[in-house]
Amino acid sequence: MRFVQYRDAGRVVPGVVVDGLVYELSRATAAIDGAFLARDDLAGVVERVVADAAAWSGAPGAGRPLEGLELAAPIAQPTKVVCVGLNFSDHAAETGAAIPAEPVVFMKDPSTIVGPFDDVLIPRGSEKTDWEVELGVVISREARYLESPADAAGVIGGYVLSHDVSERHFQLERGGQWDKGKSCETFNPLGPWVATADEVPDPQALGMRLSVNGETRQDGTSANQIFGVHHVVWYLSQFMVLRPGDLINTGTPAGVALGLPGEPYLRDGDVVELSIDGLGTARQTFRGQA
Repeated sequence: MRFVQYRDAGRVVPGVVVDGLVYELSRATAAIDGAFLARDDLAGVVERVVADAAAWSGAPGAGRPLEGLELAAPIAQPTKVVCVGLNFSDHAAETGAAIPAEPVVFMKDPSTIVGPFDDVLIPRGSEKTDWEVELGVVISREARYLESPADAAGVIGGYVLSHDVSERHFQLERGGQWDKGKSCETFNPLGPWVATADEVPDPQALGMRLSVNGETRQDGTSANQIFGVHHVVWYLSQFMVLRPGDLINTGTPAGVALGLPGEPYLRDGDVVELSIDGLGTARQTFRGQA
């Protein structure tokens, strides 16, 4: 199943996508969050919503076309966004970094999350705003001290296309932790939808792509992750409690500006398009700030 959130008359509405049509889920949940994704009766909820919509309208296709909606981020704002850096062998190589022995972990401000087609604001003083297509994991059940990576599947509610925008000057040249280069306003576009885990049978076999102004920059695969999704979830649970609704960004393939000749960082008006197999396509315009 694929779930979205969209804006309508000043409110954010939860919905489910069925055959390209979106059916409102407000009677079943206030938002697409971890608690909702953890429900055992998700399929039944969707079936009832679609049936009720058809009965009310007298037509079998009573949903709203996905293409016509203003999409917000497909999940409610989480309690935390946890990120794994240098998690693709090709990305580590292009940045000149050694292959990490353990996952490199940092946090990102949850308020950075915006919709998949929203503008991204280049922060004041930015010199090196960079792109990163990432596979996002949405947690649906509390995870603490998981026994093994095999247990991770039981706490994953879904997967989502995530854009871990970074300001490399802030991140690497201003001292302190990476967080300051990751937590700028609007720096985590998300969506268009969150797909339940059953729609992604192998998270290590997903094509990941990103272009800037129509020019391909990243064209990789999650098969190149150093630490796979299940390992990452298990590992994180040894250091923190993962709560329903939390988002994990699992790393980016090669092709970021940091690793390219001439460092073609993002400027006002640049357009970034990104996609992951089965998780849709997103598009953001970058806007400078006075």
